[in-house]
Amino acid sequence: MTTPYPLQFKPEMKERIWGGRALERFGLELPEGAIGEGWMIGDHPNGTTKVMNGELAGLGLDEIRERHGREFFGTKGYAENGRFPLLIKLLDCNDDLSIQVHPTDSYEKLPKGELGKTEMWYVLDAKPGAKIIYGLKEGVDRPALAAAIEEGRVMDCLQEVPVEAGDAFYIPAGTVHALCAGVVVAEIQQNSDTTYRVFDYNRPGLDGKLRELHVEDSLNVTAYEGAGATRMKTDGIGANEWLVIAESPYFVVEKGLVRAPWKLSTTPESFVILVVAEGAGTLSWEGGKQDVKAGECFLLPANLGGYELDGELTVLRSVTP
Repeated sequence: MTTPYPLQFKPEMKERIWGGRALERFGLELPEGAIGEGWMIGDHPNGTTKVMNGELAGLGLDEIRERHGREFFGTKGYAENGRFPLLIKLLDCNDDLSIQVHPTDSYEKLPKGELGKTEMWYVLDAKPGAKIIYGLKEGVDRPALAAAIEEGRVMDCLQEVPVEAGDAFYIPAGTVHALCAGVVVAEIQQNSDTTYRVFDYNRPGLDGKLRELHVEDSLNVTAYEGAGATRMKTDGIGANEWLVIAESPYFVVEKGLVRAPWKLSTTPESFVILVVAEGAGTLSWEGGKQDVKAGECFLLPANLGGYELDGELTVLRSVTP
């Protein structure tokens, strides 16, 4: 039997038309090009991360699932026929992302084997004046959105929200949204890669051709009355305290400030994902200890038990509810 320990994975880097080089500031190795996404923990056909540390080094998260799924993922995090339930990313938005919307699990035209996509963002960095697109304006229904798309004025239907580091956004499936230039975010989402593009600023993709739009699917899956999207400022947390910043049927995400040794524990119900948002410190567990710093992500097996964080750290903790 493998003794559980915090797993760290080699990120899968994705070139994107809107990407840049900002993820290098976390000490991550980037291939050439405009890197928009670092898939930090992934078990998906489009990106499966491999363990970098310890006894299980070299194994993909899919292989971990097959060997240790139930014990490592927990009773709520493991499904017999399912992949690891979450996908953890760091995003560098050097330019505006397309205006997009994600389907729910029940959308009948989902690609085979895919799930819907509910997600949340935590803003790690934002340039002055940075903003995002977050939902439709009041009263925009399907005919109004369809007409706006047809006439090239979809931006008139959308809400713009200014953002700064420390903001958290919950984006349930059905919420029309887009990250805009000048933000770096941590994204915790359902394990899905299904996105429907509403509008892409008529710009060419990496291959020089216009990227595909998915107008009919977008109109079908948009939640015109709102899907329950929420946003919050997350400052004002005390030392060694958790603040819930996103809650969904798929994940609960909390933010914590580590300022002194903080004893914590996993439960048999769920793995824990830790994303270090700021600072540096240590992560200890029975039989081990390692240095951690901003930009690093760890999967703590459900059967790990007690662990301790120390140092000056801002961390995001995610579990399956």
